[in-house]
Amino acid sequence: MMDYKELSRIVECLLFVAGEPLSAKELAKTTETDEEAIYESLRFLRDRYTDSGLQVMEIAGGWQLCTRTQYAPVIGKLLAPRANRLSKPALETAAIIAYRQPCTQAEVEAIRGVASDGVLKTLTERELIREAGRKQTPGRPILYATTESFLHYFGLSCLEDLPPLDDDAEDMEAATKMAQTALAAAGAA
Repeated sequence: MMDYKELSRIVECLLFVAGEPLSAKELAKTTETDEEAIYESLRFLRDRYTDSGLQVMEIAGGWQLCTRTQYAPVIGKLLAPRANRLSKPALETAAIIAYRQPCTQAEVEAIRGVASDGVLKTLTERELIREAGRKQTPGRPILYATTESFLHYFGLSCLEDLPPLDDDAEDMEAATKMAQTALAAAGAA
């Protein structure tokens, strides 16, 4: 059995070099330990990074070493030339799908008021949305839903972490604008 502190150092290295969240199961398999030891190491690392610009976060069903959201503006200045941000139409479409999934292209277009085929293609290529089956109506249109990459992009652990829509949103257009603003804020973090 590996020493507790040594396992924590190894887990820290794995989180540092990974480009995506790692599940406790993946970490246990890689380190040849059990998941309980991994969770103990993750708790230790979370505590260790309490007073740091970095943090260990649970994102999209896994764990990742990330920067703290309050430093996003300065980090953004460094990365801005290379940033791969979503356009306003893509952000709007992603917000509609996130809150109404699964939904069809026609449903998205009814809310947005404009054609969305190009935006849906872009979001699909970037793996932020996926085809989630076909609607049981004439023509059997494709249903779209968000992906694990969507959760990762917006720094969400699960869809329940989406900011709630105000109850007083009178129509879906107003709700979509609120969702778009919330997702834009999450994506900037």
